[in-house]
Amino acid sequence: MRIIIGSDHAGFDLKEQIKVFLSQELGHDVEDVGVYSRESADYPPIAHQVANEISANRFAFGILICGTGVGMSIVANRHRGIRAALCHNILMARLSRLHNNANILAMGGRIIGVTLAKEMVREFLVTPFEGGRHQRRIEQID
Repeated sequence: MRIIIGSDHAGFDLKEQIKVFLSQELGHDVEDVGVYSRESADYPPIAHQVANEISANRFAFGILICGTGVGMSIVANRHRGIRAALCHNILMARLSRLHNNANILAMGGRIIGVTLAKEMVREFLVTPFEGGRHQRRIEQID
């Protein structure tokens, strides 16, 4: 599976660990669009880039990480067809896929730890969209 990932400086450390988890432990093809250090950086360009790539169907899923995940999710959700879900636990990650067909997982590097983040990512990637009544609701978004 092709996955695109990005962060700002506050999400850098978690992004680096999730990137390794995705590629080495889960065997996915991961594209890292930055940032590449802890040096202060703005999150909107990264979120726009990930959202654009998902909108163009070049990747199956996206992952965005900033300090809280809030800024990244706000920016990504401005794009048509993007359903970025800000999640803080495994149940939220599961339900964001099951009920909302989320295509971007947003997380807070200052909010959750690495172990929880890995489990959230795993759950997000393996949970299928349920469809049915949820599809009707998604169609009402755009």
